[in-house]
Amino acid sequence: MLAPVALDGEERIGGKRDRAARLMRVAGLLAAHPDGMHPRDIAERLGMSVRNVYRDLHALESEVGLPVWAEDGRWGMAADAFLPPLQLTLPEAMAVFLAARLMVRYADKYDPDLGSAFEKLQAGLPGSLREHVARSLDVLQRAPLDPDFIERLRLLTRAWADRRVVEIEYEGAAYEGRAGEVSRRTVRPWLIEPSLQTHALYLIGWDEDRDAMRTFKIERIRSVSVSPRSFERPEAASLEADLRRGWDIIADQAPIDVKLRFSAAVADRVLETRWHAGQRTERQSDGSLLWSTTVSGPIEIRLWILEWGDDVEVLSPADLRADVARRLRRAAARYADVPAAS
Repeated sequence: MLAPVALDGEERIGGKRDRAARLMRVAGLLAAHPDGMHPRDIAERLGMSVRNVYRDLHALESEVGLPVWAEDGRWGMAADAFLPPLQLTLPEAMAVFLAARLMVRYADKYDPDLGSAFEKLQAGLPGSLREHVARSLDVLQRAPLDPDFIERLRLLTRAWADRRVVEIEYEGAAYEGRAGEVSRRTVRPWLIEPSLQTHALYLIGWDEDRDAMRTFKIERIRSVSVSPRSFERPEAASLEADLRRGWDIIADQAPIDVKLRFSAAVADRVLETRWHAGQRTERQSDGSLLWSTTVSGPIEIRLWILEWGDDVEVLSPADLRADVARRLRRAAARYADVPAAS
């Protein structure tokens, strides 16, 4: 494990920010439930212990001065404790609702901070959508809770917000030939990004040990230590240009030019979506579609190519064409006992 860093003045300030954020989450949850909540339900929704919930409830009243009440085991807050909720138009409210639905569909574990954010957003929605968001939150809450992951994510979020260097212990990936191998890395956290392909969160930043930008899957980060050292973020335009080369998350590999041919059977479906910022398309006389782009490495786009089965052919680069061919042959060999359709 990495040695803990001694708290300096800025660390103590960060701790106060974390506590203030936690108190606001509790207050926001009470504001979203005018009939009050049992402390055990608050603890479950926010990923806290019941003891800490009681402590924060008393702090909201004694330290923050919010009008908190307790009755028959339920705790609540006076209706006029906060400003009126944000008024959204119906199209804006629908955008919030769709964001909530996407998060529910892609989240494989419960994040108390995400739940708290949607509790607050829910209060500003029209009644026709409020119930649907509440139901989505109930589904999200049934996802498994991973306290260690939540703590690592909160530390990384704090380091990102404060522009602080982190030291991590990271387990390598199987595709890199380093499955189970744990290394220590010193990283400047630039971004925390969700992946559409893996339904996971990734830390993107500058790896000081490799002197290059690297991508780390947060689920494979075994420990996080926030350093007292600060750093300057790269220019937003430069970072965005790097990320646009990635297919999904990975943007730290050498760029490759990919050219594919899609069959006429799926050509229209392919054209309905802009799959990559740099894609180029050309419809052929036989109905097929030539599709090309420049992307950061073959790992992520290869997964997408394989999803199309026999309706796509890799024309270049040659290494990717050979790789996909090998994988399809291995897949076909597993079904050798299935007779071919007449």
